Amino acid sequence: MNKPLRRIAIFCGLLVLALLARDNWLQYVKADSLRDDTLNRRVTIARYSTPRGDIIVDGDPITGSTTTSKSGLNDLKYKRTYKNGPMWAPVTGFASQAFGATQLESIEDGILTGNDDRLFFRNTLDMITGKQRQGGNVVTTLNAAAQKAAYDGLKAQGGKGAVAALDPSTGKILALASYPSYDPSSFAGNSTSTDSKAWTALQKKNNPNDPMLNRALRETYPPGSTFKVVTAAAALENGLYTSADQNTDSPLPYIMKGTTTELKNEGNIPCKNATMRTALRVSCNTVFGKIGADLGNDKMLAEAKKFGFDAEQFTPVRSAASVFSDNMNSSQTALSSIGQFNTAATPLQMAMVASAVANDGKLMKPYMVDKLQSSNLDTIAQTDPQELSQPLSSKNAQILQSMMETVVKEGTGTRAQINGVTVGGKTGTAQHGVENSENPYAWFISYAKLPDGSAPVAVAVVIEDDQANRDDISGGGLAAPIAKSVMEAVINSKK
Repeated sequence: MNKPLRRIAIFCGLLVLALLARDNWLQYVKADSLRDDTLNRRVTIARYSTPRGDIIVDGDPITGSTTTSKSGLNDLKYKRTYKNGPMWAPVTGFASQAFGATQLESIEDGILTGNDDRLFFRNTLDMITGKQRQGGNVVTTLNAAAQKAAYDGLKAQGGKGAVAALDPSTGKILALASYPSYDPSSFAGNSTSTDSKAWTALQKKNNPNDPMLNRALRETYPPGSTFKVVTAAAALENGLYTSADQNTDSPLPYIMKGTTTELKNEGNIPCKNATMRTALRVSCNTVFGKIGADLGNDKMLAEAKKFGFDAEQFTPVRSAASVFSDNMNSSQTALSSIGQFNTAATPLQMAMVASAVANDGKLMKPYMVDKLQSSNLDTIAQTDPQELSQPLSSKNAQILQSMMETVVKEGTGTRAQINGVTVGGKTGTAQHGVENSENPYAWFISYAKLPDGSAPVAVAVVIEDDQANRDDISGGGLAAPIAKSVMEAVINSKK
């Protein structure tokens, strides 16, 4: 071969090597980023080329798929549909051709579209047989009756609010409701005349009620007096008091240490040196504020963290971290110990508090996905219950149970009573706004125990009602009846 031809051959060989290197770089190194690139239209077309798998509750799908209108430039064949969309939106999230996906629709997108690597064998069989690829299913832990009771209860109140309910023994999420809500079906397509308008109308800047906010998982509220359950647990666990019925060292009036400010109670209630049982029953700020100050910030923070505060929860949908602050002085710790100052909690977090008490002191990790299935209903992943922490001993949990049960029998939570069932609870009315200028939040946390000793459900309810008469707002009046209906729904579904 003469010299010019040899140079051309070498140059062509280098071009081929460069092409191979580039091809391998794109196919193996950059494959994931290219696949996930929002500008890659082929990914979107493939995602909506077949019906999505379903999200399942109590054996029935709460989602579906329908063919998309071929008008205009729409080349996406299927779009998502939802049954009782507003009720289930805090669980499902949305899957939209135009606006992407959130929550379970996003986290489990690979299963629902059939693209997950765990479905490789199923997809290979379908390819061999010529069957269209199908998505798998996401089977949830949710209880349909409990979810309906929660959503209907919130809707009847007419304000804003949320409910979270757990199975204390496993951590299964039984209800997760938020109000006001939205219908994910209304913007599941990509029509500018319908879907885009619906999406725009739901945005917070256009809708101050913020219906797309998942209040059960993503909103933190001052928990008010419901946090006194955590403070009581800290008192028992640290040996400050060893029973529910010994008198506490609680002067009246109580001037917070380092200040000239009196920590006041709501109304004329028997709080001077009251027992913890009485203090929880009538909700004494002075007793639990002083307990928090006596224990100090470090011990209160340690106990709050055992219940899950200061950490995000992944259910697998992320829940915002609830807050109990560090580096507080004595008066700040006192206020935080009655659920005010910087203390803030999600409804899920306060359901976890009630759940741990009901489960004899053991806190289970909350989760809402029971299992993942292939299109032929084979189980490809199963969630096993997992212990998250032990906030209090079994003995102290039973002491605290007796205190919470007194609250429902003869205290501020009587509207949560259920015939033939032992109910423990705690009300809360949390200050809201600068110098408590806005309507307070109404809270109720509770659990139900059956005659056989099992506790199938723990619930947290929060109500924020800007239109209500301020004097009519209370955890026992607004939130407790909703908690009762959710507990009854769970109990009745087990019969």
